Amino acid sequence: MNTIPNRQVICDTLMELAQEDRDIVVLASDSRGSAAMAPFANAYPEQFVEVGIAEQNIVGMSAGLAHSGKKPFVTSPACFLSMRSIEQIKVDVAYSGTNVKLIGISGGVSYGALGMSHHSVQDLAVARAIPGLAVVIPADRHETKKITEALVQHSGGVYVRIGRNPVEDVYASDDYPFEIGKAVTMKDGSDVTIIGVGETVRVALDAAEELAKEGVSCRVINMHTIKPLDEQAIIAAAKETGHIITVEEHSIFGGLGAAVAEVVVQHHPVPMKVIGIPDEPAIAGKTAEVFQHYGISSENLKQVALQLTNK
Repeated sequence: MNTIPNRQVICDTLMELAQEDRDIVVLASDSRGSAAMAPFANAYPEQFVEVGIAEQNIVGMSAGLAHSGKKPFVTSPACFLSMRSIEQIKVDVAYSGTNVKLIGISGGVSYGALGMSHHSVQDLAVARAIPGLAVVIPADRHETKKITEALVQHSGGVYVRIGRNPVEDVYASDDYPFEIGKAVTMKDGSDVTIIGVGETVRVALDAAEELAKEGVSCRVINMHTIKPLDEQAIIAAAKETGHIITVEEHSIFGGLGAAVAEVVVQHHPVPMKVIGIPDEPAIAGKTAEVFQHYGISSENLKQVALQLTNK
């Protein structure tokens, strides 16, 4: 079982890249510990800015740094970054076309026991509605490294959401091609497609293995980029498998499921099911407990797939 959280991978990767690229700057909102950025702050004090608990200010400052040619990475809890500073994200980052990378840490239900105030299950809906802002979520530590490397080279605003705790690997290594906006087919199949994002990709893969035992061929797609969305991968899945299930650590409104449905209904309508957090404050508990409660599990995905395909 992997013991390295994605936030540590981001820090490690940025430390490597900052040796050669002095324009990389990390900003924290009293969150260097939560973001695992203390090593970066210690190694590159002139490339680290501690803003304190002031999410609106941190986004505005990062936009200013970007205007001066820097490559700012904002690290702040996703629940606060995506809600308290959304106007600054909309205007200072997206509308102004600044090169700011917004890293929402401890996203989804990572803060589990702290409840709705600290859960971040509306952030994808808000972020993807802002013109000019890309939205990305890595599935494991290997993809986190690939995404971080891509972000340094990418020009423009990006919202990235990562969880708090280590997650099980879905890739064997980081030796594979990665492109923002290009989905990854983790497993091919012909009867049904499960599209996951972030930590739910592992759940989808486990469900596909169980479905194979039932004689159901399940395609699994890692839609690591919610925006720009890989519409071609979705349309191909609809045409070739005839059934689609989406699963996400997010509200069923406005997130991955909604994004996929918008493509499916306009290009190739097929039976579809959206799995996520319903219209209620998510329960408090550990991530695994919350996932199980809302059917974000391999067993539930298996049953939904069997019902959807009438197998």
